[in-house]
Amino acid sequence: MLTLAPEELVALVRSVFPRFETDKALAILVDVPRRAELDNPAWRERRRLAYEWYVLLEARKQEIPLAEVNLVAYPDVGSNNADLPANGFLLNGPTPDVAADLEPAGKRVGFDQVFSTTQLFLAPTEFSTTAPLKVAARRHGFRAATMPGFAASMIPALRIDYGEVARRVEALQARLSEADHADISFAVDGKNDYDLHFDLRHRAAHASSGRFPELGTAGNLPSGEAYIVPYEGEAGEESLTAGMLPVEINGELVLFAIRANRAVKVNGRGKAARAERAHRAAEPAYGNMAGLGFGVLADFGLEPIGEILLDEKLGLHIAFGRSEHFGGIVGPKEFSSAAAVIHLDRIYIPQAQPRIAVNSVVLGYADGRSETVMAKGAYTIF
Repeated sequence: MLTLAPEELVALVRSVFPRFETDKALAILVDVPRRAELDNPAWRERRRLAYEWYVLLEARKQEIPLAEVNLVAYPDVGSNNADLPANGFLLNGPTPDVAADLEPAGKRVGFDQVFSTTQLFLAPTEFSTTAPLKVAARRHGFRAATMPGFAASMIPALRIDYGEVARRVEALQARLSEADHADISFAVDGKNDYDLHFDLRHRAAHASSGRFPELGTAGNLPSGEAYIVPYEGEAGEESLTAGMLPVEINGELVLFAIRANRAVKVNGRGKAARAERAHRAAEPAYGNMAGLGFGVLADFGLEPIGEILLDEKLGLHIAFGRSEHFGGIVGPKEFSSAAAVIHLDRIYIPQAQPRIAVNSVVLGYADGRSETVMAKGAYTIF
């Protein structure tokens, strides 16, 4: 099984979190199934990996340097980017397999206390913590690398040239921030074309390069993307995001009709389409176009592994749902419950959606210029 040697793990922390004199503590966050039947082999391996990293970093903390390394486990929240529970548990042994065993295994601690006393976080979790940690990082000033779905198969993505990754994502970030719209053309089964117009006004793009040199920031690791939240209508005029978005789900084509940055209709006759219609009807905020992202890691020879954390960094991806953690306005209050909160990326690479191809992505600027940044699924600007 692929693994990081102790010296590689120390080097990774030092690279991801450039040193501040105030850095004293690092915490590894890991979620534990509330019920045994929810568990899966990848989740169990991730908990084992979190404990292994805790032991290795605790033993070599002076090399980073840090005063302490902690392992904090908590009951799973049930969905990606839902808010964390009020409390976690400080562990000094392996993580248990069910949340009911956390109390006897560790010391209960409030997350407010953890956030106020810890400067660095690694979060190899089953359910993504990106949204709540972004919000908490802004409030408490810590830095966090979120690693939802992390697996040993992702380790090669921790060894690439992140200097070149940063150059590419920053070039994309600059273009997205300047653009006031993006037009994407999709082909389905090599013949049917669908177009979607994204309104990018009133928004700034973000670069996620896998490094966190600024206080109060959180994001994914591995990383390598630039992304932007489309305008959602909060400035007093309706969003112009509109068109048709095709999504392939388990081989089935589902078509989302988009108007004013929301999915207003779901077309399709199969099981996936019925499920998506039911989800949108039950949770209208799920239909929000929450992000337009451009991953660059495919150009570094990386392949998808079936985990969104890595796979979305390989190419174009479009998110549904929660957006406020990326600078939008749709947050947990828009959903019916904490467990219903979701930010879900649909990834447009051949291995993820083989029936759908990206014909082109064209950015338009306020001065009338336009620029093709992708053609036939490949970048044209690098």
